[in-house]
Amino acid sequence: MSPLEALGLLAAGLGAGTVNAIAGGGSLITFPVLIAIGLPGVAANVSNSLSVAPGYASSAVSSRADLTGQRRRVLQIIPTLIVGALGGCALLLLTPRAAFDVVVPFLVLGATAMLAFQNKLRGLAGHPRDYSPRRAAIYLHVAVLLCGLYGGYFNAALGVLLIAGLALVLDEPLRRVSALKNVLSAVVGVVTVLIYSAFGPVNWAVVAVLAPATIIGGFVGAKVARRLPAPVLRWLIITFGTVVGIILLVR
Repeated sequence: MSPLEALGLLAAGLGAGTVNAIAGGGSLITFPVLIAIGLPGVAANVSNSLSVAPGYASSAVSSRADLTGQRRRVLQIIPTLIVGALGGCALLLLTPRAAFDVVVPFLVLGATAMLAFQNKLRGLAGHPRDYSPRRAAIYLHVAVLLCGLYGGYFNAALGVLLIAGLALVLDEPLRRVSALKNVLSAVVGVVTVLIYSAFGPVNWAVVAVLAPATIIGGFVGAKVARRLPAPVLRWLIITFGTVVGIILLVR
């Protein structure tokens, strides 16, 4: 790795960590850089997943004030999330990428549309405050399982999917949903670190450069997200999710 390539990775890591904390989708910054410096597709995806995981953790720490009162919820859904993430890792390592690569852009665009038309969808399906406890728990676990599956397979825009899914089934302000997203993203990151470290073609030199940069970016991004008014945060996520989905679709 040349000094110029290392500098490019540092800048990409800072940007990705910041974007992941605010909206999700920072891997769309780092992944193309890894391809550009010569990593094969699977190695780039695996190395990228390991690199951004510490940034999710720093985002969760930075947004901990908005996690107050959510401890029980987090503990209840983490097992479901881990099952989904393990399934996604297995899909990446054991199956051809072609089929899922076709689906990914539509998942991102669909999640973005869910967030954009959240109120109308709630009008059709009912508002979360009207759900019975059993119904609310089922919806939450289904959303978390599907997001975990996606995150274990392809990390890009995981935050967009999590925010869209959680915001639809939880009666919480968007900043608290975003804080919960950071925790769940960090858990998916831990799963991918453990699985890909053992079984994936990781480029550890890349991880050593990118990971510290994503930690800094994640901490800063979470601070910014907490200070944004809810409508601004929502439309920032919608805009970024749309851009990410279109980029994936074209690619």
